[in-house]
Amino acid sequence: MNLIARNSFRLRTLPHCLRSLRQQTTCATTATPSFPCVDAHAARESKILASSVYRYSQSDTRASSGDSGPEPPYARPNPLSYNTYHHQYPLELTYGSTLPSFDIAYETWGTLSPSRDNVILLHTGLSASSHAASTELNPTEGWWEKFIGPGRALDTSQFFVICTNVLGGCYGSTGPSSLDPEGQRYATRFPILSIFDMVRAQFKLLDHLSVQKLYASVGSSMGGMQSLAAGWLFPDRVNKIVSISGTARSSPGSIAMRHAQRSVLMADPNWNNGSYYDDLPPHTGMKLARQIATITYRSGPEWDQRFGRKLRELKDEESTSLSRSPTLCPDFLIETYLDHQGEQFCLKYDANSLLYISKAMDLFDLTLPALQELAVTPATHAPPSLSTSSSRQLPIPSKSHPPPLHYAPHFPELAAGLEPLNSIPILVLGVQSDILFPVEQQRELVDALRMTGSTQVSYFELGGVWGHDTFLLDVLNVGGAVRGFLS
Repeated sequence: MNLIARNSFRLRTLPHCLRSLRQQTTCATTATPSFPCVDAHAARESKILASSVYRYSQSDTRASSGDSGPEPPYARPNPLSYNTYHHQYPLELTYGSTLPSFDIAYETWGTLSPSRDNVILLHTGLSASSHAASTELNPTEGWWEKFIGPGRALDTSQFFVICTNVLGGCYGSTGPSSLDPEGQRYATRFPILSIFDMVRAQFKLLDHLSVQKLYASVGSSMGGMQSLAAGWLFPDRVNKIVSISGTARSSPGSIAMRHAQRSVLMADPNWNNGSYYDDLPPHTGMKLARQIATITYRSGPEWDQRFGRKLRELKDEESTSLSRSPTLCPDFLIETYLDHQGEQFCLKYDANSLLYISKAMDLFDLTLPALQELAVTPATHAPPSLSTSSSRQLPIPSKSHPPPLHYAPHFPELAAGLEPLNSIPILVLGVQSDILFPVEQQRELVDALRMTGSTQVSYFELGGVWGHDTFLLDVLNVGGAVRGFLS
């Protein structure tokens, strides 16, 4: 058969082939596709719409524990169980704006000494409230429950512990969900914040409590940034610093992860440019943002140990078939875990607070050029300068961790910026499985502090598989190191 004949034959047989293909496709698609995960989401939205108090109800003060692991509780605390300090004077902010007044929610544990010199200021992570541990007014467990109390890391038989909800938050402190002086929600008219602003607000509270000097400034994650910022801004008012899984300069990798969270949240139509307080909240965007965050809080090895490739249990209506077919909805146990975490969190935290506070984390940078650009200076301390640090030698390699192959270009500028901290004893803890604040950031912080001439830096690097959330879960190692340093 020549070429022309072959082509003629193919053209004659093409309609038959197409008909056969259409028949096969019809057979393959006769069943209506079912998406239970989408149906569940629609049902959740309908339930929210039907509720008249869905967003800022204070009736549920307990966290849902779930059954997937030792997750920290994130529930709206009862406003009757925390103290509120109202600062009636304007607070000038880092990026040029001013808050006319503000509230700071706080809780305390232990007994304040007559000389008021036993105070530990505990700084929170991004989404935590002031409820770090149970109290008589609120007996539910707090996010650092096993670290606070007599004989624990923060020994309340010795220290008076204060924990605040940060400025910009939604658990009692002034933030985007608060009312402005005209009685309207700030929403996204709220000014951009910095970590420095959060700390300055906390020190206004300390002034109100007549606490002249902290025994220690302690924090983990974003709280580790705040603990450093407290010592940097007020070096004469901080006796010791503890920074756990923190950093002195947000890295591009961490910024990227938080940017992804903000992007999915702001893409939710219900976000409505931040004006959702009298309407349906952006719960879909918040759920997805929390799923992304949860991935960064743990580690791959833990997922393997905890979930592996296990499949979720089928519901009764799904168990009729002898064989199990994959679906586009969650099949793996890890998928249902992320779905659960997103659902648990999406209505417990204000979406705008997540945007503002995560952005403040991104902006945190203690390198000298960044500080000079912001015109930020420490109180009662000479501002750092490159001229005083240019003659310093690179730090001697530490036994606590291997030196980097090459120090980053910003490293001398970071050492120069950290100069106000060189006379304060500092404990730095890093976690080898942390992908959000990798140990390279804590090592860099320690090396930069030592380059300033500081001889009072202690560093411990922890193993384990819990990733960034190690500071919430490893009571033995984290708690032991903190208690030993503070005592």
